[in-house]
Amino acid sequence: MRVWFITGASRGFGALITQEALNAGDAVVATARNPQTIIDRFGNHPNLLAVSLDVTNETQAFAAAEQAVKRFGHIDILLNNAGYGLLGAVEEATAAEVEKLYATNVFGLLNVTRAVLPHMRRQRSGHVLNISSIGGYTGFPGWGVYGSTKFAIEGLSESLAVEVKPLGINVTVVEPGFFRTDFLDEASLAISPSSIADYEQTPAGAMRDFAAGKNHGQPGDPARFAKAMIMLASAENPPLRMPFGTDAIAAIEAKNASVAKELADWRDLGASTDFPAETTAA
Repeated sequence: MRVWFITGASRGFGALITQEALNAGDAVVATARNPQTIIDRFGNHPNLLAVSLDVTNETQAFAAAEQAVKRFGHIDILLNNAGYGLLGAVEEATAAEVEKLYATNVFGLLNVTRAVLPHMRRQRSGHVLNISSIGGYTGFPGWGVYGSTKFAIEGLSESLAVEVKPLGINVTVVEPGFFRTDFLDEASLAISPSSIADYEQTPAGAMRDFAAGKNHGQPGDPARFAKAMIMLASAENPPLRMPFGTDAIAAIEAKNASVAKELADWRDLGASTDFPAETTAA
């Protein structure tokens, strides 16, 4: 029986994946700030352990991992799902808003990962699934600070994958596009209250209106995503990156093409800064 450790499991993607994992016969350590919300949703399932966890609290993260191993003996899949969004132009975000966002989206992910990895290293097996976003691969106006947390997760995941692969542990960074979850609701999205007039007629300002109008009209189906995540976790050779949604795939293709063209256009200048190649006299 595989054992999942899922953060932010009380709602959204976390809750849906918890249910799919239980349906597949797996065990789930489902964490949330208030574990009662998990019990209220899933009941007293024999393969479910609801654990209190604020990912910003490193001590709680290590305690939760210990509880998981004490109950089930091992942790096979870590799903770092807890996080939230921040909408607003980069200049509009306050220092407090930025620090709070990083505390959950980046430092919280690191807390939980550091807590779980010792158990996976001992097993010489495991799979770390880090929920990023298409906003972690390409930037969008109005999502700069939020996207920067996801860019950080992408970089961490790339390095971590190389570090732990020799120890039998896989790492996948998951890049969902726009899915019809509660991500754009108040519970999952902070909107910077300091709006600067100069940005109102720019793409950053337009994104505030776009996000409000797009809520619960996103193209991605969360239920299909949850099922796909079970398949991903079952892959023998999982990918480093896994985009979900045709919008995410299209955005990655566009970004790759743009980077390739820009590199070709500026290659000569970029290559001009090396020391001249030494020549050997005949």
